[in-house]
Amino acid sequence: MNNTLMGAADIGGSHITAALVEAETGMVLHNTWQRNMVPATGTVDEIIDAWSRVITGCYVHQHSKPVKWGIAMPGPFDYESGISYIRGQNKYDALYGLNVKMLLADKLGIKKETIHFTNDAACFLQGEVVAGAAMSMNEVIGLTLGTGLGSATFQNGKVLDAGWWSMPFREGIAEDYLSTRWFTKRYRELSGNTIDNVRQLLEVSDRLLLQNIFNEFGHNLGHFLLQAISQERIQLVVLGGNIAQTFHLFEKALLHCLTQAGSNTSVKPAVLGEQAALIGAAAAAMEEQEVHAGK
Repeated sequence: MNNTLMGAADIGGSHITAALVEAETGMVLHNTWQRNMVPATGTVDEIIDAWSRVITGCYVHQHSKPVKWGIAMPGPFDYESGISYIRGQNKYDALYGLNVKMLLADKLGIKKETIHFTNDAACFLQGEVVAGAAMSMNEVIGLTLGTGLGSATFQNGKVLDAGWWSMPFREGIAEDYLSTRWFTKRYRELSGNTIDNVRQLLEVSDRLLLQNIFNEFGHNLGHFLLQAISQERIQLVVLGGNIAQTFHLFEKALLHCLTQAGSNTSVKPAVLGEQAALIGAAAAAMEEQEVHAGK
């Protein structure tokens, strides 16, 4: 495995990031880093073409291709078979029920066995456990806050997809309150104006309204965590995804909610950024390769 290059990609709701990773060290090779937007509401061909351009861009100038690709993918998704069940999330509806692993392998001209899909939140958390905010911790929750809600747990040395996005919460499910669509909906309710994403919300001139919305989000997240970890012994919650970049705006409300309920669980934003999911995806692909090799 020495000096073997693994491919790693992180597929989000609006973009894809990919790079090559050294199998021995887990180091991301930044000169291979590629990132681009994806027409997530487009056709099958448009989506697969966009993914393929970024993936091939990682190794087009390399002497050799990666031996395997680890891909962090949002759910719901059959990760072993490579079939997408994402629907009604304003992303990738065109791929519903299709064998994405086969489509991507055909486009890249590689064997489908060299592609390994893993839940994106699990990849994110594994990266943070290996080299980020959760190093030396034994019981950790990872949440990715963005277009959707991703969740994973790390206990007994294993990272597992928690699948909490559909957990009943308040008047709906958790993802209704802990994703971009909650921010756009709440801003429209309070202001009568529309925004497309959290980045646009940060640019509004009414700073009091802005802070009130983030305070409410912090309370939502706090109550969700209390519900999710009520039966667990959790040392740390690590937050990733685009919304986690605004942690300073909802941190106070979130921690107030937790401490009032008597919880001493720490909450931190991730430190590796997009590297976390790439490191985790490559690690998951390597583990699968070693299992199949009989190691």
